[in-house]
Amino acid sequence: MGGDYAPEATVAGAVRAASRFRIPVLLVGDPARITAELGKHGRLPDGLDIVAAATAIHMDESPGPALLRKRDASIIVATDLVKEGRASGVVSVGNSGAAMGAAALRLGLLPGIDRPAIAMVMPNRRHGVILLDAGATVDTSAEHLRDFARIGSVYAHCLLHIERPRVGLLNIGTEDSKGNALVKKAYPLLKQSPINFIGHVEGEQIALGDVDVVVCDGFVGNAILKSIEGFGELFWSIVKDSIQSGLRGRLGGWLLQPALRHIARKLDYAAYGGALLVGVEGICVIGHGRSSPDAVANALRVAGELAQENVLGKLAAALHEPGAPPTQAVAGQETQSR
Repeated sequence: MGGDYAPEATVAGAVRAASRFRIPVLLVGDPARITAELGKHGRLPDGLDIVAAATAIHMDESPGPALLRKRDASIIVATDLVKEGRASGVVSVGNSGAAMGAAALRLGLLPGIDRPAIAMVMPNRRHGVILLDAGATVDTSAEHLRDFARIGSVYAHCLLHIERPRVGLLNIGTEDSKGNALVKKAYPLLKQSPINFIGHVEGEQIALGDVDVVVCDGFVGNAILKSIEGFGELFWSIVKDSIQSGLRGRLGGWLLQPALRHIARKLDYAAYGGALLVGVEGICVIGHGRSSPDAVANALRVAGELAQENVLGKLAAALHEPGAPPTQAVAGQETQSR
């Protein structure tokens, strides 16, 4: 029931996920409104069910007080389905703070993990890169960065299908002597960790494909994420203005249409579904508030893939055994797969 276009976009995304990816989905929220939206899609694919929730936490509500006040909100009901084993993951494009709070409170943190992190899958020259933390934990310790690196490595293995993901620590230079106190303290911890740590990486390497997992604190990670989003919108606005500037621009735009469509698909956030809340005892995918039906469907796809890959089992092995190498359905606030 959350998101800028709920429940229309979320229900449509659930229908697409069930049809395209054969993912069974539990839709959590107001049964009457969900049923009305399902009625717009004609013959429905198998695997769609409704779980009633009396209320919802809206986008403009403060997460903490809302979670305490609305114990029967859709995000809490959805997260409890994961806790009870009725669903293997929760997907939400609603209030992100409420989704993170519900996951931390109802599912708990993985053993040995003190803080959760937001892991964002972003495009690069190769197969993609995972950036974490993208904003869940602003004030971190060196030990937190080490934990993020180990968690990110397992997620890259499961989601990007990389045998030995290259993990880098974000810094202002690649030299060992550079960095602030946090980075300098974290460096030896990551170097001793049983991951494929390649050392310090700089900002441009995120896009160039030189690294598969980039680790930083949540303050820096969120600033990077928002900057990339802003420059992406700037790029497309410049392209649009140039194409519309005259006959030559329109002709060039027509000739470049196939290439521009390819670029748009590669950079479209909808193709990546959403961010992963990692470090909690369950699969949690948080999408953008303005997610389209395709973005919702891909968020469900990501959650389903992580469940099939047994990412939590692999994380438990990696966190409990220092030398260890890195299926149900998916539940969401507005679309959940069992």
